[in-house]
Amino acid sequence: MSAQDGAPRRLVVLRHAKSDWPDGVPDHERPLAARGRRDAPAAGRALAGAGCVPDLALVSTAVRARQTWQLASAELDAPPPVRHDPRLYAADVPELLDVVRETPAGIGTLLLVAHNPGLEELVLELAGDDVDHALDEVRLKFPTSAIAVLAWHGADWRALRPGTALLTSMLVPRGWKKAG
Repeated sequence: MSAQDGAPRRLVVLRHAKSDWPDGVPDHERPLAARGRRDAPAAGRALAGAGCVPDLALVSTAVRARQTWQLASAELDAPPPVRHDPRLYAADVPELLDVVRETPAGIGTLLLVAHNPGLEELVLELAGDDVDHALDEVRLKFPTSAIAVLAWHGADWRALRPGTALLTSMLVPRGWKKAG
């Protein structure tokens, strides 16, 4: 969805899938756990099924975030361009907003793949209204692989401010082991 067609802009927030905790591996280098490798493709299928394929994906440089997007985007018919941004690793709300506000005006749907607590706090900060108790779900828990979709009307991404978006959906896709 391009921004030129008059539709609201969408910010899709995807928390990385479940990561592993190998001994001696720095946090930034932690890979996905087996569950994360199952859940990340489910996140991609959920994005496609919900019509939330982004025009651009901004992904943390952490290994678990990059692996999440690699597996999720493989489930899309036409994966969007991706930018790996080191500022998304361990970012707080002001840092996340700085990155989002740099998005080109022509991007209608932007995807962030990053980490908690920053992502959860960003969703709560941006959302102005609750639809179908989605905000209550985010407040309760924004688990690994969670996807939040925020919609807002704005001339460009620089205008995105706290309380100006509507949380339209929140889901937690999960994968499964194939039998046999």
